[in-house]
Amino acid sequence: METIDLHWSGTGLEFEAIRGEHRTLMDGNARLAATPVGLLLEALAGCTAADVVDILQKGRQDLQGLTVRASAQRNEVPPKYFRRVEMEFVLSGTVEPSKAERAVQLSFDKYCSVYHSLRPDIELSWRIVYET
Repeated sequence: METIDLHWSGTGLEFEAIRGEHRTLMDGNARLAATPVGLLLEALAGCTAADVVDILQKGRQDLQGLTVRASAQRNEVPPKYFRRVEMEFVLSGTVEPSKAERAVQLSFDKYCSVYHSLRPDIELSWRIVYET
């Protein structure tokens, strides 16, 4: 079971989450740190990125770099959940396109627990860009 302690700073909507030795700041007003929803988008990008790197390395691909660009459209009225997420995976190195596509698809279909923790009706689109 994952466990954190979340402490309010006493100012605005600023909080600190503590999990073991790790600390994460968040700010509901986005002044001091990322918002909780912003952190969720970061977590989604990080989760898929970790999967893609792991799958490509196990597939003996020469991945030299990976950048994930993620954007999300939120519901206009509360609750302002993610309605649509668009992700772009920018890869560098010598990676077979079919293996890169398989890695991204496997992340979303099977491995990324952050994605699978989101609403099932979320619209997702993604693409891969290859840098040389």
